[in-house]
Amino acid sequence: MAISELVRMPEVQADSPTHRRESHRPTITADANEAVASVAYRLSELVAVYPITPASPMGEWADTWATASRPNLWGVVPRVVEMQSEAGAAGALHGSLQAGVMSTTFTASQGLLLMLPNMFKIAGELTPVVFHIAARTIATHALSIFGDHSDVMAARQVGWAMLASSTVQEAQDFAVIAHAATLRARVPFMHFFDGFRTSHEVMKIEPVEDTTLRAMVDDTLVHEFRARGLAPEHPHLAGSAQNPDVFFQAREAGNPYYLAAPGIVEDAMDRFAELTGRRYHPFTYEGAPDATDVIIAMGSGATTAAVTAQSLREREGRKVGVLTVHLYRPFAVESFIKTLPSTVQRIAVLDRTKEAGAIGEPGRRVFHLQAIGGGISAAVIVEKSQVAILAQRIVEMLKDLSEGGSVQLPEESPTLRRRNPDLAEPLDPSFRVGTIALAWDP
Repeated sequence: MAISELVRMPEVQADSPTHRRESHRPTITADANEAVASVAYRLSELVAVYPITPASPMGEWADTWATASRPNLWGVVPRVVEMQSEAGAAGALHGSLQAGVMSTTFTASQGLLLMLPNMFKIAGELTPVVFHIAARTIATHALSIFGDHSDVMAARQVGWAMLASSTVQEAQDFAVIAHAATLRARVPFMHFFDGFRTSHEVMKIEPVEDTTLRAMVDDTLVHEFRARGLAPEHPHLAGSAQNPDVFFQAREAGNPYYLAAPGIVEDAMDRFAELTGRRYHPFTYEGAPDATDVIIAMGSGATTAAVTAQSLREREGRKVGVLTVHLYRPFAVESFIKTLPSTVQRIAVLDRTKEAGAIGEPGRRVFHLQAIGGGISAAVIVEKSQVAILAQRIVEMLKDLSEGGSVQLPEESPTLRRRNPDLAEPLDPSFRVGTIALAWDP
């Protein structure tokens, strides 16, 4: 049964993020494109699209459901609009979001690049939205419709949270988590999964029902999003030109939202686990608890690596493991280090992007650290813009681990204070970046 024929079924208890346990409850058969589109469609009022391989089926599914007058979560049939390019789709979404309309789109490769100007604006205005990306290589010496991460990595500097799923089940589930988290965090999300390898992979998955979506998406946050939209009843000026002194202050004013985002994402993951039994984390480790060799990966390759590591442990007694990166932006370094086994000696960071001329590939900015503590040779994930800030901290953490110590995480780390009441609602829901309220007398 496909999602297009979805009926109300009970949620299925899952085992782990890789979902290897056979379930005795109903499942459906779908690929990631259909599974993700089902979630995005039910949580949107406007879907602005332009087709591009391998993301086109998501828009096609949305159009099919709208033509059949299938309502969204709030009983309204979403409007699906095909623009003349991905730039037009992003522009239409930017306008609809400014009006307080729940919106989404689907794209890949060069299509994502055409959206970048509007994506910078959407992020700078702290506007919640989710773009779903079937990651695909950017054409260089030749065009290729198959997958790497060069498109999403080309967009990593636009200020969007980046959530990566590795399987069809994760793609559906992370779509829910992204839509729920963006409303609370007010940071826009790119949810991406590997083109073709995951987008077109047909699998049995456990469906997400409307009841779960209602529990995940807080209507209060939806109302707050609408209240910030442009309206004659409460006019405000947006999109102005600013000199450097004011512009810089407005950019810095957005920092608390990005600091809070990782904790908000993990809270959404925990809530999703309570509702479905499928538990996720920003970083997932599978393997020997005392592993000396760890692979770090993101996307569909991580599942193959995890199965291989398990086989090496069982057949050869190798102390190996795999750490899968799900939340790539905002990147929580302390959480990443905490997830690594304390016994790690060697780390291999796999990447699916080529960035010619750089000191390392962009997905996992690599440091080669030699002769640290007890002789660790490691490559560590790090953002290009954070090299100067994070290098010393990472070296100190790995040195502590190599000496048998433990990493002490800051108690007040905004990326880890997940249950702190002060963080639950840390930000003014009516706050707008760089806007001016206008007097209005109806």
